[in-house]
Amino acid sequence: MRHGLQNTLKTSVTFKGVGLHGGAPVKMVLKPAAAGHGIWFKRTDIEVGDAMIPAIYDLVERTPLCTKLVNGAGVTLSTIEHIMAALAGCGIHNALIEIDGPEVPIMDGSSVEFVRGIMAKGVRQQAAPVLAYEVLKPVTVEKDGAKATLLPSNRLEIEFHIDFADPAIGRQSKTLDMRNGTFARELSDSRTFCRQADVDAMHENGLALGGTLENAVVVDGDDVLSPGGFRHADEAVRHKMLDALGDLYLAGGPLLGHYVGERAGHSLTNTLLRKLFATPGAVRPVLCDAETAERLPGQGLIWAEIPQVA
Repeated sequence: MRHGLQNTLKTSVTFKGVGLHGGAPVKMVLKPAAAGHGIWFKRTDIEVGDAMIPAIYDLVERTPLCTKLVNGAGVTLSTIEHIMAALAGCGIHNALIEIDGPEVPIMDGSSVEFVRGIMAKGVRQQAAPVLAYEVLKPVTVEKDGAKATLLPSNRLEIEFHIDFADPAIGRQSKTLDMRNGTFARELSDSRTFCRQADVDAMHENGLALGGTLENAVVVDGDDVLSPGGFRHADEAVRHKMLDALGDLYLAGGPLLGHYVGERAGHSLTNTLLRKLFATPGAVRPVLCDAETAERLPGQGLIWAEIPQVA
């Protein structure tokens, strides 16, 4: 049997920006890693104690505004969802990510700069099969009118439904098969979004200090306050799908399943992953053959289809 093989980066790639919530400048370097290494973060500003943080679901400290990891020593890293989505969407299974602060740079509020940076450097295939996690039976979690579900599928599909009172967003729904470069082409340039009232509340609580109208889409009723408006008419639901892909990649490898999010956020998706792995018979690890690997995110990605950075 021919296996689908793991990937890492051909060479290091560096990103610089500010953290969305803390507003502090940060430098992040993605480095190649050996087969079987997985995705790990290293806080280079931590001089004493354990600075290593694996990208895994059971280290998530569940918060409503972003995905935050915390290791056994209490070292944290926040807002990892956009870089995790980029790694999943580019088919990167192994990487060491060095970062000199507590928060991943927000860049333009999407994953597109990460995707272009990774793919400009190139992807290197490794001599080890891809380990994926196949959903075998439905798992659902609900909270406060939101719902997240994983259903069996032989590929990763993401379905999302949102409903906001602001007419600028309103009700939006979308379903995508994540193979054939779909993430890079359809979702990677969709930015985080919020209501002006939420921005005001976050500022009052010392959050979103690095947020601007250039790295988030801000709406107020019927109005889109960010210059240029939305990149897509349904950019809001596309960004929720982007977030979901990044959060699901904390399974420790690609998922084979159909995810359905109904007004779901980071915390609920993490609760879903925890329930999936805690439910007997709900999921199993599989070594991907070549045919299965062709259905994973990152396969079939074409450089010309990646959106340009504005």
